Amino acid sequence: MELRPTPTRDGFGEELVALGKTNPNIVVTSGDLEDATRAEYFKKEFPDRFFNLGITEQDVVGTAAGLSAQGYVAFATSFAVFLTNRAYDMIRLDVCYNNCNVKVVCSHGGITVGEDGASAQCLEDFAIMRVLPNMRVICPVDYLQAKAATRAIAEEFGPFYMRTSRAAFPIITKDSDPFVIGKAQLMRPGKDVTVIACGVMVSEALSAAEKLKSERVDVRVINMHTIKPIDVEAIKKAAQETGAIVSAEEHQMTGGLGSAVAEVLGQHAPVPLEVVGIKDTFGESGSPSQLLVAYGLKDMNIVEAIKKVLRRKK
Repeated sequence: MELRPTPTRDGFGEELVALGKTNPNIVVTSGDLEDATRAEYFKKEFPDRFFNLGITEQDVVGTAAGLSAQGYVAFATSFAVFLTNRAYDMIRLDVCYNNCNVKVVCSHGGITVGEDGASAQCLEDFAIMRVLPNMRVICPVDYLQAKAATRAIAEEFGPFYMRTSRAAFPIITKDSDPFVIGKAQLMRPGKDVTVIACGVMVSEALSAAEKLKSERVDVRVINMHTIKPIDVEAIKKAAQETGAIVSAEEHQMTGGLGSAVAEVLGQHAPVPLEVVGIKDTFGESGSPSQLLVAYGLKDMNIVEAIKKVLRRKK
């Protein structure tokens, strides 16, 4: 049975409950937004292991760090823009400096937050989080992968940041697909050019690849669900075999996936690169579909970037 598009936050919330049933050491802190993050699923099942700290994001992270120091697997939850911005100092010092077993899981990342507007659309979280020592950064592509990623980060010791979506994303993976932290997922083979994408942009990349079939352009599509540690070998292989790369992300063009890919290419396999992302601006209110078009994050924008990078290909 084909699953309809579903927010990745739902996969996180459901899997958190499943993990809570088998691991009594899992605890959750919340900034009074558990309904939006889907941490409320855990709250209903395990009220004694759930802590709503109110609208005090620094306490959400600091309390999670304290709980982790007592042997708990702590999930700190809120909107991406609130935890990564307001609680940055606590994430940096309390969690990362001390290498605490805290999973910062934030919904409402990217432009697809939609009608909540610029103040709630976090477009810089990858950059903010990936610069921190000890922090790993995850952006699942769909509901099923969000479940798999939640399991993986719960089992792996140390700090993680995971972005989940408010909007419903197409489901393009299967339950049987392996999820390995730091290992990219090949979604489509191709020999002419590679698109490396994360989150909703993977679906747009697959659509772009399909559109270019009629023009006999063979596009490889990679789901880079782990932005840190980036899969260096997958990027090197794509560069060597296709000779041109396009990155695509629902994030500022500076400091995110595109920058991480550029760092790898510059050090290991220099080839032409085009970056599709938010062009150094804040968002605005609108539906997710409207905003993806307005900010140049659709398949047609990836097609344009592919054609541009191919003209630069030696």
